[in-house]
Amino acid sequence: MSKNPSILDDRAQNLLKVLIERYIREGQPIGSRTLAKDSAIQVSPATIRNIMSDLEDMGLIISPHTSAGRVPTVQGYRLFVDNLVTVKPLRQNLIEKLKLELQSDSPADVLGKTSSLLSSVTQMAGVVMIPRREHMTLRQIEFLPLTGQQVLVVLVVNEREVHNKVIHTDRVYRPSELQQAANFLTQEYAGQDLNTIRDMLLGSMQEAREDMNQLMATAMNVADQVLEEKQNSDYIMAGEINLMGYAEMGNVDKLRQLFEAFTTKNDLLQLLDKSIHTDDMQIFIGEESGYSVLDDCSVVTSPYKVGDRIVGVLGVIGPTRMAYDRVISIVDVTAKLLSSALSSK
Repeated sequence: MSKNPSILDDRAQNLLKVLIERYIREGQPIGSRTLAKDSAIQVSPATIRNIMSDLEDMGLIISPHTSAGRVPTVQGYRLFVDNLVTVKPLRQNLIEKLKLELQSDSPADVLGKTSSLLSSVTQMAGVVMIPRREHMTLRQIEFLPLTGQQVLVVLVVNEREVHNKVIHTDRVYRPSELQQAANFLTQEYAGQDLNTIRDMLLGSMQEAREDMNQLMATAMNVADQVLEEKQNSDYIMAGEINLMGYAEMGNVDKLRQLFEAFTTKNDLLQLLDKSIHTDDMQIFIGEESGYSVLDDCSVVTSPYKVGDRIVGVLGVIGPTRMAYDRVISIVDVTAKLLSSALSSK
């Protein structure tokens, strides 16, 4: 019968901590003989073997092949991160360097620099969610005909913010039809918040679809599609190629799937969404993310603010064998620096 990891004694916790730290540092399975030579382990080789056997029964470590060495499991890393890791404070000169790098007149530049800094400092992938806006007010919408069945949608929100999107329609529309549809939507919904408009559109389509002429139905479907996308956030990523340098992530097929996920963005955005509703740092280890493409990765995130309001999340993506003691500090400090930089704009 497996033992409960929550009842590990101090000696077993110390051995697990040393094993994980050595594995993170060296990247090779750690054997009892190696641990016996470690000055931090004050027990006999036989005792070490017994403790390692217990840790394996608990699912905290595992032998990756016929080697006598062991490596941490996701459960082992979780116990380590929650209870055993000793977070290293960043050197003051590094903090000052980060602060200096994040000085810019443009919030967009600050966000881009932040993802690059996270990547360069950790040698992993850095990611920054673009700040979300709680309120986007529709001012005007226009449909402009392009070639074939393509239409350019021009969406004006808030004061003068313009968003463009090319859509594909089920047939070719005359300019007069598109103008009529745009006038209808602008007259009906100008001045409304985009979230409210989407709710109203969905209700109108459900209640009056049969009575609505095809043009109005198409206009509302198009508007719903555009408005929905405008509510989805986006992110800036840097340093993805760094992940190719880690042997445990060297499987070409897995890397291809991971990079495809970074490109399509949906999975990672949903993961970042889990972090935006908390004031705390979040650490997703391997399969804990819920997305198979990230099974070999850990994601360390922290929300950042403008004033007192959380508007986004930043983080680092790397192998599960990452230096959590350092990455945690880097993500935490960078989130605070970004919050300060944006709040001063």
